[in-house]
Amino acid sequence: MTNLTAAVAGAGFMGGTHIEALRRLGVQVAGCAGVSVEEGQQAMKRFGLPYTYEDFSALIADPAVDVVHICTPNYLHYPMVKAAMQAGKHVICEKPLAVNSKETAELVKLEQAHGVVGAVNYNLRFYPMCQDARSRIQAGEIGEVRIIHGHYLQDWLFYPTDWNWRLESDQGGSSRAVADIGTHWLDMVMWLTGLRVTAVMADLVTFLPRRLKPSQEIETFAGKLGASSAADEVPIHTEDYGSILLEFENGARGLLYVSQVSAGHKNQFRWEVDGTQASLSWAQETPNQMWVGYRDKANEVVTKDPALMRPESRTMANYPGGHAEGYPDTFKQSFRTVYSYIEAGNFTAPRNFPTLEEAHREIVLTEAIMQSSKNRRWVEIKY
Repeated sequence: MTNLTAAVAGAGFMGGTHIEALRRLGVQVAGCAGVSVEEGQQAMKRFGLPYTYEDFSALIADPAVDVVHICTPNYLHYPMVKAAMQAGKHVICEKPLAVNSKETAELVKLEQAHGVVGAVNYNLRFYPMCQDARSRIQAGEIGEVRIIHGHYLQDWLFYPTDWNWRLESDQGGSSRAVADIGTHWLDMVMWLTGLRVTAVMADLVTFLPRRLKPSQEIETFAGKLGASSAADEVPIHTEDYGSILLEFENGARGLLYVSQVSAGHKNQFRWEVDGTQASLSWAQETPNQMWVGYRDKANEVVTKDPALMRPESRTMANYPGGHAEGYPDTFKQSFRTVYSYIEAGNFTAPRNFPTLEEAHREIVLTEAIMQSSKNRRWVEIKY
């Protein structure tokens, strides 16, 4: 597909997902860098990579590398994105872009100053039915947007013995459920509708204020397979749950609730947009279907089929109707979009992927949500 060469920083769950998607696209992966040399060597063997870098500095110093994928814990995103762009590399970073808006604002300016392309992997935009929903909304098929609501629920941190680096504020940042999964939802609905959130009222709760931290590192989601018997009890300062009232710039209203402690919900991401003519709803666990609601006629369930999708969105469905496309395909489509843009060479052209500016706005939103919960009041968003 491309003459561009990638390298991946981070060798855990997300690093492996990036490598797999890049290979499906035919992108050459020069190598990876782990949090340690040992982790990098293990990843090199596991993924069959040609090389492992001693550290991140060696990765960005490699003249063969054009695009750097950053899949490390959140606190490393800012220094790594900054260093990569200063080295003249294009960057695809896992969300969130950084742990505070001061850092994200600086990265937006650095991208412009160094003439490189930066993207943040809000990959859930790239489900075919979400692409089609955006096309329908932008074409006015549901009328004016009135109400936007939904949730993102998980159970992988349900028990006090469940553990991941995201639980630690110094690694994941001061917000967890909102920053980790809530920003996916906020990014999605603002992109679908083209409407920014203008004010929030939030309630954030830590139901498990103390947890058992194991003596050895546990890969993301792997903790559900069984916890280590050796553990220390530690305090938790990030939220397990949040409910957020939203006001949008056209006067529309919204509601989001997120949880990482809801038993039975493995990765339930759902949105609904209610307009003056119709409603649209979609859920990640049934990604190839979209519900369309009407007042005066029978509701519809639209099944993914590029032949039936709007022209603006059908290129994001690579298989015929009846052939399911799912989570790994969103990474492929996300990366394909960014790499195609880089290869086209016109960096002033509109960007049809999640940008650093959008990622900055989502961190501004997260900070306003935290402020609202702390002060128990509405907070207006100042982007």
